[in-house]
Amino acid sequence: MSRTPNSNARSSHSTSVPLLDVHRQYDELRDDIRTAVDRVCESGRFILGPECNDLEQEVAAYCQTAHAVGCASGSDALLLALLALDVGPGDEVILPSYTFFATASAVWRVGAKVVFADIDPTTFNVDPRHVSALVTPRTKAIIPVHLFGQCADMTALNQIARQFGLYVIEDAAQAIGAEYHGKRAGSIGHVGTLSFYPTKNLGGFGDGGMLTTNDEALATRLRLFAAHGMNTRYYHQVVGVNSRLDSLQACVLRVKLPHLERWTEARAANAARYGELFAERGFDGVHLPITAGDRRHVWNQFVIRVEDGRRDALRQHLSANGVGTEVYYPVPLHLQECFRSLGCLDGSLPHTERAAIETLALPIFPELSAAEQRRVVDRIGDFFAAGVSRKVHAVESAMPQRQDVRRAS
Repeated sequence: MSRTPNSNARSSHSTSVPLLDVHRQYDELRDDIRTAVDRVCESGRFILGPECNDLEQEVAAYCQTAHAVGCASGSDALLLALLALDVGPGDEVILPSYTFFATASAVWRVGAKVVFADIDPTTFNVDPRHVSALVTPRTKAIIPVHLFGQCADMTALNQIARQFGLYVIEDAAQAIGAEYHGKRAGSIGHVGTLSFYPTKNLGGFGDGGMLTTNDEALATRLRLFAAHGMNTRYYHQVVGVNSRLDSLQACVLRVKLPHLERWTEARAANAARYGELFAERGFDGVHLPITAGDRRHVWNQFVIRVEDGRRDALRQHLSANGVGTEVYYPVPLHLQECFRSLGCLDGSLPHTERAAIETLALPIFPELSAAEQRRVVDRIGDFFAAGVSRKVHAVESAMPQRQDVRRAS
């Protein structure tokens, strides 16, 4: 999972390109959203009302699952999945270190041991080969993260799960609508988790989340744990949590959901345009994201690699020239202070650690214009041209002295 800082404020700089601009989407849907919000306000059904039930059905259909269960956030969705699957003390859960904090914190909160795996450097998703090597008799679940909008290698991960009798919890917070061999994210494991944080492809007006599954019994347990462990009011079967999706978020998301496919296609078109623009310039040391075969990438983020330690300087240059960027994630989870007790060492997950110092997310939101994308690539070009110029100048400034010495000799 990931959260984007508040980089979406309207800018007075006419040539700026924000990382994300939520206002453009709201301007398009303003009237429909306000009508939906008024409908909820007039109904007085603010928690678990008809809007929530309808959204669950619509998201389940979109994700190609039999059931969807709303909750208060994508972070809670992960926690609820672990609770419903009875993951707790004495268990181990394997997940990537290269992800948003919530993926690991949910495991920590239920008392299970977090086991960090390295990533495939081409897709940034968890490497199934490393996952397989980390399985022990205490392993109970795997949490693949469909990072940046592309599904992990679910064939290999599900095979590992079947071999060792493990649960698979898909962290699809960044990947609603992504596909793996024609199957939608959230429908490929035992349970999927979604986030409706405002920066997501389907974002609300605050926190919100959902779980998807094809298992009816599991859906019932998820719903139970999300409502303080009670079906009948004041009668508690388990110790659950208070994690309910509110009707105001649900009504906003219901207005947006019919537009999601169009927005996803726009993101894909923007990604393709970046490919063309970068190909025109031919930057050395910049690598574009790769989409693996038989997968539909939904481009929650467009993340490039910048080699030779130049990532931070490039980001500073882009910021100075009005281009919004973000680093996902500057400190891998296995090296975070709060997980020091796990004993992970610097260098233990080399592909993850390299990604942390090389990756940079560029603007990719659906409303991004072609002119804005060209501006982004042009500013990147300015950075590399200046670097080449400095090198040439340094060489030329030394040449006369060497030539004079040769003449003098």
